[in-house]
Amino acid sequence: MGIAPRFIDLFAGCGGLSEGFRKAGWQPVFAVERDVAAAESYRANFKCPVWVGLIEDCIPELEAGRLLLPEVDAVIGGPPCQGFSPLGKMSARPATKRDHEGLNTLWWFFLRVVEILRPSLFVTENVPEFVRSNEFVQYRSAVAGLGYSLAHGVLRAEQFGVPQRRRRAFCIGSLVGQPSLPPPNGKTMSVRDAIGHLPLEPDEQNWHIGRSPTPKSVERYKVIPPGGNRFDLVRTRPDLAPPCWLNKKTGTTDVFGRLRWNEAASTIRTEFFKPEKGRYLHPEANRPITHREAACLQTFPASFVFVGSKIKVARQIGEAVPPTLAAEVARAALALLRLRPLPGQEEVSVAG
Repeated sequence: MGIAPRFIDLFAGCGGLSEGFRKAGWQPVFAVERDVAAAESYRANFKCPVWVGLIEDCIPELEAGRLLLPEVDAVIGGPPCQGFSPLGKMSARPATKRDHEGLNTLWWFFLRVVEILRPSLFVTENVPEFVRSNEFVQYRSAVAGLGYSLAHGVLRAEQFGVPQRRRRAFCIGSLVGQPSLPPPNGKTMSVRDAIGHLPLEPDEQNWHIGRSPTPKSVERYKVIPPGGNRFDLVRTRPDLAPPCWLNKKTGTTDVFGRLRWNEAASTIRTEFFKPEKGRYLHPEANRPITHREAACLQTFPASFVFVGSKIKVARQIGEAVPPTLAAEVARAALALLRLRPLPGQEEVSVAG
């Protein structure tokens, strides 16, 4: 059995992308995450060092060789999509102020780490709009300037065995061959497959925690049929509907929606515990889905540890890359890595 290839995760969150890579046979050795609770979740699950803070504060330590890391085979991460400006040479440091006026290319910091470490591969994840934007033209030019071949595209999570409709953009950069994104694997998973084993009544174990809705909220929940939404409430029990719903005859069909057992869920976002934010009512029980159910719909294993308050953990779950989807990307990257010998395992000081 060979030594597992190693990676670092930037903008790591609680580690959804890393969990997929670990599942595919990779070994995490370092991560960067600014949110304290998410960083603690990452550390609890992956048992490796985590830089808790801004990536732009970590980079000078890498450049100066003060941060000692093992040699890595890949850099992965999901730099948030914010404002961008034209990119100069990678060696030229951009302004670090995070606003929408100046240079706010968070992916620039990701690629600067790639430039410093020179891994065989890198993987970035972002919103689908990124690969259709002017910013992506700059990103692609910067990648080419670093000598990496690039593959990019938008993947649908439900086509890779994730019980959730979710679209994410992925880019794979490679020094060892022409990369490609994984094709759909033909696996499907339903809401029942993901959460059908959990008690209908939350047992407060392992984040299977319920809310304390008002009696009026419970009455509203009872009106919504499987696959239904706020329009069912307006039609059948207008006395229970908020005035704003009565006055708005059109709009999203996910608001106050109920999931269906035999279909994939809608996208799990950070406020999945609020049915007024989307299709987050349990398929059968008269309540929103719990944190554990949301984590299952995101394909986190039951053993995955979440650290933080209810709101902070919900954010970690909703912002994560589904590990099952990440694992497919990780396997595609691993196939590329096999085109060259694994590096030695000695500790090295990384300097710019």
